[in-house]
Amino acid sequence: MDPKRYKIIFSPSAECDIERLEIDASLQLVKDIKSYPEPNPRPFGKSGIKKLTGYNPPLYRLRIGDYRAYYRILPGEVIVLAMTHRKDSEKFCKQLKDHKDRRPLKDDDIAKSVKIPVLLPG
Repeated sequence: MDPKRYKIIFSPSAECDIERLEIDASLQLVKDIKSYPEPNPRPFGKSGIKKLTGYNPPLYRLRIGDYRAYYRILPGEVIVLAMTHRKDSEKFCKQLKDHKDRRPLKDDDIAKSVKIPVLLPG
């Protein structure tokens, strides 16, 4: 029996992040994202995947060289929210936490590939 495979979906924000990179780097990132989160998106062993604390729904980070991929897991899907250089990772996580304090993200928001972080009026 084949192990369960997850469908990888890149948010518009993650697609823009990848397009800004050099072609070799972007191809390697996409290849690594497919090889780790697709068969098993949760942390195991020394895979470079980490579940970040303080996020609901849970947020995961995949280390790929000098880059980090941030994603959430939905039933049968992995939504890649953003790709950052390691020097920008802390800033991205802080913005996401600040956003979380304004209005919690729901699975519907993620499924619609909402750009993260989003500042809502009011």
